[in-house]
Amino acid sequence: MKKATVFVAGSWGTALAAVLADNGLEVLLWTRGEAQAQEINERRTNEKYVPGAKLPPNIRATTSIEEATRHGDLLLFVAPSSAMRDVARLAKPFMRGDQLIVHATKGFEADTLLRMSHVLEEEFAGVLEPGSVVVLSGPSHAEEVILRSPTTVVVACSRPELAEAAQDAFITPAFRVYTNPDVAGVEIAGALKNIIALGAGMSDGLGFGDNAKAALLTRGLAEIGRLGVAMGANPLTFAGLAGVGDLVATCTSRHSRNWRAGYKLAEGATLDEVLESIGMVVEGVRTTKASIALSERYGVELPIAEQLHAVLFQGKNPRSAVEALMGRGRTHEIEDIVREAAAAFRGAPAE
Repeated sequence: MKKATVFVAGSWGTALAAVLADNGLEVLLWTRGEAQAQEINERRTNEKYVPGAKLPPNIRATTSIEEATRHGDLLLFVAPSSAMRDVARLAKPFMRGDQLIVHATKGFEADTLLRMSHVLEEEFAGVLEPGSVVVLSGPSHAEEVILRSPTTVVVACSRPELAEAAQDAFITPAFRVYTNPDVAGVEIAGALKNIIALGAGMSDGLGFGDNAKAALLTRGLAEIGRLGVAMGANPLTFAGLAGVGDLVATCTSRHSRNWRAGYKLAEGATLDEVLESIGMVVEGVRTTKASIALSERYGVELPIAEQLHAVLFQGKNPRSAVEALMGRGRTHEIEDIVREAAAAFRGAPAE
């Protein structure tokens, strides 16, 4: 594998392009913006998304979807969840049947509630065999990856040979890559942890301490696992890099857009003000709405997500949302987890 294409040139896409370039691949970044492409090609920078970083010489940018799609032996899709289908449709006419397809987007499609691998499989029907999309996820802030800070991620695919091909393409001395066959679990964990990160930012913005955050992360992981198991994931995935690893990184770092959004909401900003000030996609906002629809579809309770949904879309005061969570009726901890995990191993939904 000698060439790779990355769709699109945001912070995460640019950081992963640098990882691929460090591995010796000739990388093409696709962007809709002529000015951004010119900046990348002439200055070797992408200041809006990775300020201060100098890009490797074997990265260049293009606005031509045909050139971008034909270029890569590996096609990496890092478009926002809301744009993934549109980007895939643009690329499909120029795809070859032998390209490795990877995505690194953490979210669900709003209208269909589909995971991103399913969106890509739908759009690439006739070109790509089912089960051939590789998912890259895990605790990985673009701001640290671009600086070659030690980072460990996971790639998931139902076809081990494709996961291993992606592993070989991405692994570097600073970017360690594990494989996992549980595509559903990796995608669900990566998407839902953004909801808990919104809550973590809110908790910090309200001045709550470590006790509150520890409880939020722990019970948040239980919610992620509960819905994930109902959707067919392996519960062990949530104890790994895509689960607890990514949850900790996203909920405890100021690099996280979702954490920053929650913090600003706790300070009294409106959702529109928060999104405008951050200036980039905050996937947790869309995912919160999707999670409520998924909880209804699968009959799963998500109390944290429900309270965050009320704050984001119904104008509920963040402090009142915390009080509602603390005032819930008595329940068990271990018994619920054991029952749900056992049901997953049996291949049946938890009762």
